[in-house]
Amino acid sequence: MRIRKYDRDYSRRRFLELTSKGMLGAGLLAPVWDAVAGNGGFEASYPDELMSIEEYTKGGLKPGDIIDADNVDAVQDLLDPIRFTQIKQMGRKLGVVASTSDMTRLSPVDYIEATLRNRGRATFDADGNVVTDEGRPWIGGLPFVEPKNGLEVFVGVTLSWGRHDVSFYPIKDFEINPDGTQGYYYEIIWVEYQPVARVTIDPKPYLPGHEHMLRYQSVLFTYPNDAKGTSFLSSWYYDQRKFPELHGYLPQFKRVRKFPSSQRFEPLIAGSTLYLSDAWAAGDPYLTWGNYKIIGRGPFLAGLSGNWHSEDDNWQGGVHGGPQGITFWDTNVELIPEVIVVEAEPTAYPRAPISKKRVWFDARTLLPVNMVSYDRRGEPFKSFDGTYSLYENGSQSVADGANFYWSWCNVHAHNVQSNRMTRLVQVKSLHGYKMVVNDPSLYDKFLTVQALRRLGT
Repeated sequence: MRIRKYDRDYSRRRFLELTSKGMLGAGLLAPVWDAVAGNGGFEASYPDELMSIEEYTKGGLKPGDIIDADNVDAVQDLLDPIRFTQIKQMGRKLGVVASTSDMTRLSPVDYIEATLRNRGRATFDADGNVVTDEGRPWIGGLPFVEPKNGLEVFVGVTLSWGRHDVSFYPIKDFEINPDGTQGYYYEIIWVEYQPVARVTIDPKPYLPGHEHMLRYQSVLFTYPNDAKGTSFLSSWYYDQRKFPELHGYLPQFKRVRKFPSSQRFEPLIAGSTLYLSDAWAAGDPYLTWGNYKIIGRGPFLAGLSGNWHSEDDNWQGGVHGGPQGITFWDTNVELIPEVIVVEAEPTAYPRAPISKKRVWFDARTLLPVNMVSYDRRGEPFKSFDGTYSLYENGSQSVADGANFYWSWCNVHAHNVQSNRMTRLVQVKSLHGYKMVVNDPSLYDKFLTVQALRRLGT
């Protein structure tokens, strides 16, 4: 048993001290990634009260409890303002689970191993792009595990959204009206493909001939019938000063057309609150944003485990809250011992409807766990909060090679000014399309202009 010699005042003082010195590597008592390199865990990096919600709240909350309107005031300092309001005024509830202390449950194992293997090798070139110590594109894992500024916090998620080389997500999309009724429902296939910084599939770390590209990402609508066959392909350059190329196939015109990719603050589909810019809280090249700054650091509540609904044949899970009881997914949160809060401004988008975004990153993994964007007046505009899990549950577990699959589970995107909600969930299958990870054949099937035309017809 560890002697409890640290209290909440110690943690607050230590966060302030480290931040004032520009020391942003995760861990208060010892660096997290040093501990991970030793035994895969990081319990020794934090005081007990930051690794246990029961300790932090002095018994006020424990795993198995529910956060609702009656008790949310006690943890207001652990929530972003939008989720606090959702719980206090809209009937949202959050289940509480124990904090995760094993790094292999917070990211794909191959990604973690690449982070350890390549630690200390990342730098920026003269243009602001991440390169290795040899001046080549990044080779995989987190570039900066001990970030010195807000930009270094942000670049990891931009370089690899889902932390897999190839991701294929069947998604159900529910659009909820301000009165709590369902306005639209879509079924979507979302594909991500990494030509650089590859950590699992061969050839690694680069796909020959594609070293100048960062990501290929496509979305295909399979339902309803009036949207079926609509698809978009976003091709990201490695140079983060450049806008991605955006192509789309619209069945009513029976052709592929090129769209202006600088217009990243408009919904792709009717009724949705989601913009291209919102994806993974990092939907734009990071050099098209600027004025990155760290504005806070401390503990936080977010969904890192217990959110894969393996008991549901298609992984969907239940809903609750709002005027009609369907506004929010049933989700679980845990105490994250340390987040880094970063603000950024859309410097390359003079017509953007937002003035800045604020993103909460798990300091251990630099995974984005929450985002709030603000309109041009500085008022809260939209929120984006997702949950994650390791897809492990006995015989129902999902494999990722020799390991268990780790991924996102569900997302809330809430326009707080119109009170419209977009709810997304990663499901097992849709219309014969099944979730799959790290399948290199998906490039030819989904991630070329020719594939758009074929899928649309």
